[in-house]
Amino acid sequence: MKVLLAADTSGKNGSIALARVTPGQPEVEIVEVVPLAGGTFSAQLVPQISTLLEKHGYRKSDLAGFAVVSGPGSFTGLRVGLAAIKALAEVLQKPIAAVSLLEVVASSTATRGRVLAALDAGRGDIYIGDYDWDDPKHMSGERLVNREEFVAENKGRLVVTPDATIADFARAAGIQVEHINYPDSRVIARLGWERIARGETVSPEALDANYIRRSDAEIFSKPKF
Repeated sequence: MKVLLAADTSGKNGSIALARVTPGQPEVEIVEVVPLAGGTFSAQLVPQISTLLEKHGYRKSDLAGFAVVSGPGSFTGLRVGLAAIKALAEVLQKPIAAVSLLEVVASSTATRGRVLAALDAGRGDIYIGDYDWDDPKHMSGERLVNREEFVAENKGRLVVTPDATIADFARAAGIQVEHINYPDSRVIARLGWERIARGETVSPEALDANYIRRSDAEIFSKPKF
């Protein structure tokens, strides 16, 4: 039996999940999910992965691949998680599936059809991802919007969010909202394994963060004339 390792270091708190998988089969059986405390990802991530494998009697050679959140989220947190997965995948020669946190949020609802995933981006902004689960391509766009744009973008769709501030704001604006618990790595494992099965993988050197928001250097740089 092979296993998949899924990781999320995009926010204040993260998690890793170990899942049993069978190549050629879509099923994912979650073995265990381990929370990671924010601010210490760099110290925790690799040791926790080793401990998790050893605890359940697996070796690194039993890994069939990796699934990792590539964004949006904390610049530092994402860099730590992606660097660790890059290194492990390169050494073990295993495939990587990069998963958007917005897609994880959108897939956490049982609602089918078109939904709008939303995450607090800070500074009064919101990350949104537009998904249609009746469309094989699923995603029609991820971007950063302000609150006024968020209301205009809704167009009668269900908003799915783990952030209470967004849920309260959306309800006050007359938008239908599903306020979910913050998704952990079990959802990332499922989505990642689906990607690996479809051959939608990235090489370690090509794995990169999808910040959506520009860096502060870009935001605050003065235009040159």
